[in-house]
Amino acid sequence: MTAMTKTSPPVLGVMESALYAADLTAARDFWQGVMGLEAFQSVPGRHVFFRVQDRPRPQVLLVFCPDATEKPPSSTARLPVPPHGARGPGHFCMAVAADQMDRWRQHLIAHGIAIEADFQWPNGARSLYFRDPAGNSIELAEPHLWS
Repeated sequence: MTAMTKTSPPVLGVMESALYAADLTAARDFWQGVMGLEAFQSVPGRHVFFRVQDRPRPQVLLVFCPDATEKPPSSTARLPVPPHGARGPGHFCMAVAADQMDRWRQHLIAHGIAIEADFQWPNGARSLYFRDPAGNSIELAEPHLWS
């Protein structure tokens, strides 16, 4: 069951989420090298895209350089994606199994990533918070956080 209104057509789920980073090389190093996501598409100075999962439906993390994407596309653009972008830190959360949270904590610390918060929510779900190189707030949370 979805949380949609009775008049809305159905949505299958979240396909992509976007973060913004001026340094796409640092973003690639972090998301691929530390977080283990596969970088599958990039345009230097514009974006790098990462696969989060393929099944049951593809989910991707899009990391854009805001200087490049906040400009409107040219009139001859093959893919006329409207301008978009954000300045300042965003937030991105990935689900992690409860029995992997301590392993993730150790992995992040081993890579020099400072843990900003590690706590349990009132429903018992645990979250780890840290920052990516662009300053975005990244969270790893047990899936039942929103159950």
